[in-house]
Amino acid sequence: MLSLFLILSLLLYPKEIVCLWLFCNQITIMNSNRSPQDFPYKTYLNILHGPLEIIDVQKLADACTDEWYNQTLCKVNDSVIRMAVVQGDYHWHEHNEIDEFFFVLDGRFLIDLEDRVIELVPRQGFVVPRGVRHRTRAPQRTVILMVERADIIPTGD
Repeated sequence: MLSLFLILSLLLYPKEIVCLWLFCNQITIMNSNRSPQDFPYKTYLNILHGPLEIIDVQKLADACTDEWYNQTLCKVNDSVIRMAVVQGDYHWHEHNEIDEFFFVLDGRFLIDLEDRVIELVPRQGFVVPRGVRHRTRAPQRTVILMVERADIIPTGD
């Protein structure tokens, strides 16, 4: 029900929803004592592809020039599939009600947990359960897919 509400809201009030999303992220930034410059990520929550469309992840990745780029590719039920091209460090955060799945297509991807580091290489995946504080890193240009609930706030709760 909430997902339908979000979709209808995006269709009817796209500018207001973007402003709300930016406001929520500003609250996250303010609560973490960090400035907007500490979050130099390009995150696009718009859904690029609908059902029955071919999704060319390689073409999107090849066209990317950003060091930390995250694009929603499609929606599957109440989840979204996102592609990211990353290099460098993301900030420590957690999602109190949402699990995250990471799957590496190309490169090397590190997930720092409070007690260990998970290293993923191509064709490996990992689930970070809800409520687990984590930070992701990529020492080199890395392409990943993520599966998350559609209403996730990428920078954390």
